[in-house]
Amino acid sequence: MTANFTSWGRPFTDAKMDMYGGDITQRYQLGAQQLAATSDNFTEGVQKTQQPIVTGTSVIGLKYKDGIMLAADNLASYGSLARFKDIQRLYGVGDNTVIGAAGDMSDFQHVQHELESLFIDEYCNDDGHTLGPAQIYEYLSTLMYHRRSQLNPLWNAFVVGGVDPKSGESTLAYVDLLGTTYSAKTIGTGYASMIAIPLLRRLVEDREEPPNEEEALEIIKTCMKVLFYRDARSLNKFQVAKITKSGADISPSMSVETEWGFAEGIRGYGAQTQ
Repeated sequence: MTANFTSWGRPFTDAKMDMYGGDITQRYQLGAQQLAATSDNFTEGVQKTQQPIVTGTSVIGLKYKDGIMLAADNLASYGSLARFKDIQRLYGVGDNTVIGAAGDMSDFQHVQHELESLFIDEYCNDDGHTLGPAQIYEYLSTLMYHRRSQLNPLWNAFVVGGVDPKSGESTLAYVDLLGTTYSAKTIGTGYASMIAIPLLRRLVEDREEPPNEEEALEIIKTCMKVLFYRDARSLNKFQVAKITKSGADISPSMSVETEWGFAEGIRGYGAQTQ
Protein backbone atom coordinates (compact mmCIF):
# COMPACT_ATOMS: atom_id res chain seq x y z
CA MET A 1 0.00 0.00 0.00
CA THR A 2 1.32 3.39 -0.96
CA ALA A 3 1.10 6.67 0.92
CA ASN A 4 -1.08 8.14 -1.84
CA PHE A 5 -4.61 7.63 -0.50
CA THR A 6 -6.21 8.24 -3.89
CA SER A 7 -4.75 4.97 -5.16
CA TRP A 8 -6.31 2.89 -2.37
CA GLY A 9 -9.73 2.65 -4.09
CA ARG A 10 -13.20 2.70 -2.54
CA PRO A 11 -14.22 0.25 0.16
CA PHE A 12 -17.49 -0.38 -1.74
CA THR A 13 -16.52 -1.26 -5.29
CA ASP A 14 -20.11 -1.87 -6.40
CA ALA A 15 -21.03 1.83 -6.11
CA LYS A 16 -19.43 4.06 -8.76
CA MET A 17 -21.51 7.15 -8.13
CA ASP A 18 -21.09 9.23 -5.00
CA MET A 19 -23.74 11.20 -3.14
CA TYR A 20 -23.18 14.25 -5.34
CA GLY A 21 -23.86 12.37 -8.55
CA GLY A 22 -20.27 12.33 -9.84
CA ASP A 23 -18.24 9.37 -11.03
CA ILE A 24 -15.96 8.82 -8.07
CA THR A 25 -13.50 6.64 -9.99
CA GLN A 26 -12.69 9.52 -12.33
CA ARG A 27 -12.29 11.86 -9.37
CA TYR A 28 -9.84 9.46 -7.73
CA GLN A 29 -7.84 9.17 -10.96
CA LEU A 30 -7.73 12.95 -11.32
CA GLY A 31 -6.53 13.33 -7.74
CA ALA A 32 -3.80 10.77 -8.28
CA GLN A 33 -2.59 12.62 -11.38
CA GLN A 34 -2.52 15.93 -9.52
CA LEU A 35 -0.49 14.46 -6.67
CA ALA A 36 1.89 12.81 -9.10
CA ALA A 37 2.44 16.04 -11.03
CA THR A 38 5.57 17.94 -10.06
CA SER A 39 5.82 21.65 -9.61
CA ASP A 40 9.23 21.73 -11.34
CA ASN A 41 8.72 22.17 -15.07
CA PHE A 42 12.36 21.29 -15.82
CA THR A 43 12.45 17.88 -14.12
CA GLU A 44 11.60 15.99 -17.29
CA GLY A 45 14.50 17.70 -19.06
CA VAL A 46 17.06 16.38 -16.57
CA GLN A 47 18.09 12.92 -17.73
CA LYS A 48 21.02 10.61 -17.19
CA THR A 49 23.39 9.81 -20.02
CA GLN A 50 22.01 6.72 -21.73
CA GLN A 51 24.79 6.34 -24.26
CA PRO A 52 27.88 8.26 -25.40
CA ILE A 53 27.17 10.82 -28.13
CA VAL A 54 30.40 12.70 -28.99
CA THR A 55 33.21 10.26 -28.34
CA GLY A 56 36.97 9.96 -28.49
CA THR A 57 38.76 6.75 -29.36
CA SER A 58 42.00 5.17 -28.18
CA VAL A 59 44.50 6.42 -25.61
CA ILE A 60 47.86 4.67 -25.24
CA GLY A 61 50.50 4.96 -22.56
CA LEU A 62 53.86 3.44 -21.68
CA LYS A 63 56.59 3.68 -19.09
CA TYR A 64 60.02 4.73 -20.32
CA LYS A 65 63.35 5.36 -18.65
CA ASP A 66 62.60 8.87 -17.35
CA GLY A 67 58.85 8.70 -16.76
CA ILE A 68 55.54 8.19 -18.55
CA MET A 69 54.46 8.90 -22.13
CA LEU A 70 50.81 9.14 -23.25
CA ALA A 71 49.24 9.76 -26.64
CA ALA A 72 45.73 10.43 -27.97
CA ASP A 73 44.42 11.79 -31.25
CA ASN A 74 42.41 15.01 -31.60
CA LEU A 75 39.23 13.54 -33.04
CA ALA A 76 35.83 13.55 -31.36
CA SER A 77 33.27 11.64 -33.42
CA TYR A 78 29.54 12.28 -33.53
CA GLY A 79 28.48 8.71 -34.11
CA SER A 80 30.30 7.71 -37.29
CA LEU A 81 30.84 11.34 -38.33
CA ALA A 82 34.35 12.73 -37.76
CA ARG A 83 32.86 15.94 -36.37
CA PHE A 84 35.46 17.68 -34.16
CA LYS A 85 39.08 17.45 -35.25
CA ASP A 86 40.82 19.70 -32.74
CA ILE A 87 39.84 18.21 -29.36
CA GLN A 88 42.54 17.82 -26.71
CA ARG A 89 41.96 14.54 -24.92
CA LEU A 90 45.10 14.78 -22.80
CA TYR A 91 44.52 16.90 -19.70
CA GLY A 92 47.17 18.04 -17.26
CA VAL A 93 46.23 17.67 -13.60
CA GLY A 94 48.62 19.52 -11.36
CA ASP A 95 52.30 19.65 -12.27
CA ASN A 96 53.16 15.95 -12.57
CA THR A 97 50.02 14.16 -13.75
CA VAL A 98 48.25 13.84 -17.10
CA ILE A 99 45.04 11.93 -17.82
CA GLY A 100 43.96 10.72 -21.24
CA ALA A 101 40.25 10.25 -21.89
CA ALA A 102 38.37 7.94 -24.22
CA GLY A 103 34.59 7.83 -24.46
CA ASP A 104 32.04 10.60 -24.05
CA MET A 105 33.54 14.07 -24.23
CA SER A 106 30.84 15.79 -22.16
CA ASP A 107 31.47 13.36 -19.30
CA PHE A 108 35.18 14.07 -19.69
CA GLN A 109 34.46 17.78 -19.28
CA HIS A 110 32.50 16.98 -16.12
CA VAL A 111 35.48 15.06 -14.73
CA GLN A 112 37.73 18.03 -15.55
CA HIS A 113 35.46 20.30 -13.51
CA GLU A 114 35.50 17.82 -10.62
CA LEU A 115 39.30 17.71 -10.66
CA GLU A 116 39.51 21.49 -10.78
CA SER A 117 37.25 21.73 -7.72
CA LEU A 118 39.38 19.13 -5.96
CA PHE A 119 42.56 21.11 -6.58
CA ILE A 120 40.92 24.37 -5.49
CA ASP A 121 39.94 22.75 -2.20
CA GLU A 122 43.45 21.38 -1.80
CA TYR A 123 44.97 24.79 -2.50
CA CYS A 124 42.68 26.48 0.02
CA ASN A 125 43.87 24.10 2.74
CA ASP A 126 47.30 25.76 2.41
CA ASP A 127 49.08 22.92 4.17
CA GLY A 128 51.91 22.44 1.70
CA HIS A 129 50.47 19.16 0.45
CA THR A 130 49.91 18.50 -3.26
CA LEU A 131 48.06 15.69 -4.99
CA GLY A 132 50.26 13.35 -7.00
CA PRO A 133 49.41 10.83 -9.71
CA ALA A 134 48.67 8.05 -7.20
CA GLN A 135 46.11 10.24 -5.42
CA ILE A 136 44.50 11.34 -8.70
CA TYR A 137 44.21 7.71 -9.76
CA GLU A 138 42.56 6.74 -6.46
CA TYR A 139 40.16 9.68 -6.73
CA LEU A 140 39.12 8.77 -10.28
CA SER A 141 38.65 5.11 -9.41
CA THR A 142 36.41 6.07 -6.47
CA LEU A 143 34.46 8.59 -8.56
CA MET A 144 33.87 6.15 -11.43
CA TYR A 145 32.82 3.31 -9.16
CA HIS A 146 30.48 5.61 -7.21
CA ARG A 147 28.76 6.80 -10.39
CA ARG A 148 28.48 3.21 -11.60
CA SER A 149 26.87 2.22 -8.28
CA GLN A 150 24.35 5.05 -8.71
CA LEU A 151 23.41 3.57 -12.13
CA ASN A 152 24.57 6.85 -13.65
CA PRO A 153 28.04 6.06 -14.99
CA LEU A 154 30.49 8.44 -16.57
CA TRP A 155 30.98 6.94 -20.03
CA ASN A 156 34.75 7.16 -20.10
CA ALA A 157 37.92 5.16 -19.86
CA PHE A 158 40.89 7.05 -18.40
CA VAL A 159 44.62 6.47 -18.53
CA VAL A 160 46.40 8.18 -15.64
CA GLY A 161 50.11 8.83 -15.99
CA GLY A 162 52.46 10.73 -13.74
CA VAL A 163 55.62 10.79 -11.66
CA ASP A 164 55.73 11.63 -7.97
CA PRO A 165 57.94 14.74 -7.64
CA LYS A 166 59.30 13.65 -4.24
CA SER A 167 59.89 9.92 -4.58
CA GLY A 168 60.28 9.79 -8.36
CA GLU A 169 57.93 6.80 -8.53
CA SER A 170 56.02 6.60 -11.80
CA THR A 171 52.33 5.70 -12.09
CA LEU A 172 50.56 4.38 -15.18
CA ALA A 173 47.04 3.16 -14.49
CA TYR A 174 43.63 2.59 -16.07
CA VAL A 175 40.09 3.19 -14.82
CA ASP A 176 36.82 2.84 -16.75
CA LEU A 177 33.09 3.45 -16.35
CA LEU A 178 32.59 0.24 -14.37
CA GLY A 179 35.24 1.19 -11.84
CA THR A 180 37.66 -1.39 -13.23
CA THR A 181 41.23 -0.45 -12.33
CA TYR A 182 44.69 -1.80 -13.00
CA SER A 183 48.23 -0.61 -13.59
CA ALA A 184 50.82 -1.85 -16.06
CA LYS A 185 53.91 -0.84 -18.03
CA THR A 186 51.80 -0.40 -21.16
CA ILE A 187 48.12 0.54 -21.38
CA GLY A 188 45.63 1.10 -24.18
CA THR A 189 41.93 1.93 -24.21
CA GLY A 190 39.28 1.08 -26.77
CA TYR A 191 40.61 -0.21 -30.08
CA ALA A 192 44.17 0.23 -28.85
CA SER A 193 43.60 -2.48 -26.24
CA MET A 194 43.29 -4.95 -29.14
CA ILE A 195 45.61 -3.47 -31.78
CA ALA A 196 48.29 -1.44 -30.01
CA ILE A 197 48.82 -3.46 -26.83
CA PRO A 198 50.55 -6.40 -28.62
CA LEU A 199 52.92 -3.90 -30.25
CA LEU A 200 53.57 -2.07 -26.99
CA ARG A 201 54.26 -5.29 -25.12
CA ARG A 202 56.68 -6.51 -27.75
CA LEU A 203 58.49 -3.17 -28.05
CA VAL A 204 58.47 -2.19 -24.36
CA GLU A 205 57.82 -5.04 -21.96
CA ASP A 206 60.00 -7.62 -23.74
CA ARG A 207 63.07 -5.38 -23.47
CA GLU A 208 65.72 -5.90 -20.81
CA GLU A 209 66.00 -2.15 -20.26
CA PRO A 210 63.20 0.42 -20.54
CA PRO A 211 63.34 2.59 -23.68
CA ASN A 212 64.74 6.09 -23.55
CA GLU A 213 62.72 9.15 -24.57
CA GLU A 214 63.58 9.00 -28.27
CA GLU A 215 62.81 5.29 -28.52
CA ALA A 216 59.55 5.72 -26.59
CA LEU A 217 58.42 8.47 -28.95
CA GLU A 218 59.09 6.28 -31.99
CA ILE A 219 57.10 3.46 -30.39
CA ILE A 220 54.22 5.84 -29.76
CA LYS A 221 54.29 7.07 -33.36
CA THR A 222 54.32 3.49 -34.68
CA CYS A 223 51.28 2.59 -32.59
CA MET A 224 49.38 5.72 -33.60
CA LYS A 225 50.09 4.98 -37.27
CA VAL A 226 48.73 1.43 -36.92
CA LEU A 227 45.66 2.75 -35.11
CA PHE A 228 45.05 5.26 -37.90
CA TYR A 229 45.25 2.44 -40.45
CA ARG A 230 42.89 0.16 -38.56
CA ASP A 231 40.53 2.32 -36.48
CA ALA A 232 37.76 4.03 -38.49
CA ARG A 233 37.23 6.52 -35.61
CA SER A 234 40.83 7.73 -35.47
CA LEU A 235 42.67 10.68 -37.01
CA ASN A 236 46.23 11.24 -38.16
CA LYS A 237 46.57 14.17 -35.79
CA PHE A 238 47.56 13.44 -32.23
CA GLN A 239 49.31 14.80 -29.15
CA VAL A 240 51.96 13.24 -26.95
CA ALA A 241 52.37 13.93 -23.24
CA LYS A 242 55.70 13.40 -21.48
CA ILE A 243 55.66 13.29 -17.68
CA THR A 244 58.86 13.23 -15.69
CA LYS A 245 59.89 14.11 -12.16
CA SER A 246 60.48 17.71 -13.22
CA GLY A 247 56.99 18.18 -14.69
CA ALA A 248 54.56 17.37 -17.50
CA ASP A 249 54.55 18.59 -21.08
CA ILE A 250 51.82 18.08 -23.69
CA SER A 251 53.07 18.55 -27.24
CA PRO A 252 51.33 20.40 -30.06
CA SER A 253 49.41 18.25 -32.51
CA MET A 254 51.55 16.13 -34.84
CA SER A 255 51.05 13.51 -37.54
CA VAL A 256 52.91 10.60 -39.09
CA GLU A 257 53.59 9.70 -42.69
CA THR A 258 51.24 7.05 -44.04
CA GLU A 259 51.21 4.90 -47.17
CA TRP A 260 47.94 3.83 -48.78
CA GLY A 261 49.29 2.42 -52.05
CA PHE A 262 48.68 -1.14 -50.86
CA ALA A 263 44.93 -0.42 -50.70
CA GLU A 264 44.66 -0.44 -54.51
CA GLY A 265 44.57 -4.23 -54.47
CA ILE A 266 41.96 -4.56 -51.72
CA ARG A 267 38.49 -5.53 -52.85
CA GLY A 268 35.92 -2.87 -52.03
CA TYR A 269 38.44 -0.01 -51.90
CA GLY A 270 37.63 3.09 -53.91
CA ALA A 271 35.65 2.46 -57.10
CA GLN A 272 36.28 -1.28 -57.16
CA THR A 273 33.19 -3.47 -57.21
CA GLN A 274 34.65 -6.89 -57.97
